Amino acid sequence: MSQYSFFSYDSHEALHLSLKEQQIIKDLFEKLEYELNQSIDKHSKNIITNNIELLLNYCVRFYDRQFITRENINTDILSKFENLLNTYFTNTAKEIGLPSVGYFADQLHLSPNYFGDLIKKETGKTAQEHIQLKLIDFAKERIFDTDKSVSQIAFELGFKYPQHFNRMFKKNTGYTPIEYRSLN
Repeated sequence: MSQYSFFSYDSHEALHLSLKEQQIIKDLFEKLEYELNQSIDKHSKNIITNNIELLLNYCVRFYDRQFITRENINTDILSKFENLLNTYFTNTAKEIGLPSVGYFADQLHLSPNYFGDLIKKETGKTAQEHIQLKLIDFAKERIFDTDKSVSQIAFELGFKYPQHFNRMFKKNTGYTPIEYRSLN
């Protein structure tokens, strides 16, 4: 069941179903109810299991489809996420520290799972990867401010320890912050 992340969504993030899709789900529930109310025989377990599997497969199909049919809403959320990221790394990171996916999901009034799934469907990257890439972009810009030490930049971006910043920067760029600064 853990592969079906949509079971942990908030109620306002539930599957958005057309009338036809609602009927498919109702029909499957009616079949399940029928089987559960029958005398148990050697086929009952298999039939019930298969109907539950079919129900879950339809849910996955409808779930994937909703990210396509709700593209305008998703684009709006992605745009708000970008604005929140920019504001966070410009104004907030120094006081709060490195952001989490949960922080941005909360700011957008979404559950972390729904938010993460939406970002992954829209960008091909996880929400955490998206946050990290934005962090690296801000770091690259600030590295060229020679009035600030690398440690000061790390603290401004929300890192508690400059060593963590150095490690992440090198992992993402191939250079330490000092090496990157000296390249330009």
